[in-house]
Amino acid sequence: MSKIKPAKGAPYARILGVGGYRPTRVVPNEVILETIDSSDEWIRSRSGIQTRHWANDEETVAAMSIEASGKAIADAGITAEQVGAVIVSTVTHFKQTPAVATEIADKLGTNRAAAFDISAGCAGFGYGLTLAKGMIVEGSAEYVLVIGVERLSDLTDLEDRATAFLFGDGAGAVVVGPSNEPAIGPTIWGSEGDKSETIKQTVPWTDYREGEVERFPAITQEGQAVFRWAVFEMAKVAQQALDAAGIAASDLDVFIPHQANERIIDSMVKTLKLPESVTVARDVRTTGNTSAASIPLAMERLLATGEAKSGDTALVIGFGAGLVYAASVVTLP
Repeated sequence: MSKIKPAKGAPYARILGVGGYRPTRVVPNEVILETIDSSDEWIRSRSGIQTRHWANDEETVAAMSIEASGKAIADAGITAEQVGAVIVSTVTHFKQTPAVATEIADKLGTNRAAAFDISAGCAGFGYGLTLAKGMIVEGSAEYVLVIGVERLSDLTDLEDRATAFLFGDGAGAVVVGPSNEPAIGPTIWGSEGDKSETIKQTVPWTDYREGEVERFPAITQEGQAVFRWAVFEMAKVAQQALDAAGIAASDLDVFIPHQANERIIDSMVKTLKLPESVTVARDVRTTGNTSAASIPLAMERLLATGEAKSGDTALVIGFGAGLVYAASVVTLP
């Protein structure tokens, strides 16, 4: 018989607060058109994107995360010292080690919180949320800070007509803490590594370091393949998340998908047969695709504008490079 004592965590976990940070520079499509042969009408019709935010030198991954996290901590009504773990999802922290989460945890003033980075692309927020939920229920932390942050402008090839207009920068954060009732449903997550070539970095860092290529690595993707996968396969995953939570589409108040492309969002809404009463996040129009940051940024904006309210039931789903995905039903803070 095991001598290990059982965990003494909370019965359930919930999102208690949310915060976001968008860089000060707003970049309209006209700027993108300086380096690709396209048009504003084409970009809007293919993606829904009108503007995006690009970070300046001071708006680092850490700096943006700290701004968003401070808002989330205040929104949750706790102090930074109460945060027991910091999880950062990003693919644009260019130091292999140490994790940027450790710098963030220190500068926020946490009391030596556990801190680590994860790399799960556009599904990273969902991965982090699932890990945080487990920590709360297991009892290894009372409050967990989950951050999605990207400076994708650093990995954008401005001459690539297929991707130059897609990406933006920003940070979104949530505080996850204890709950007496279910408020984060089961996660439906997974990967399809056989499709890893559809979204990828152009070349490894070593090729650039060794002079085998002169061009700095960037993100590239097979647009049509990604679109088909997201529309058909991710709608199935979203439905599985609804089923796992015991929620029907008609029970939803809000739908917050990864802000990859408005056409993908529209197709998912149609496939899931969401009623018109469901508020759908369309932050992609003015923020672009911010990968791991897109769901918390969209969540923060919906709550700030009053389009969604505290206590609403929301379906969230992230999907992207890997290919990886994660979906769950949550109660909004």
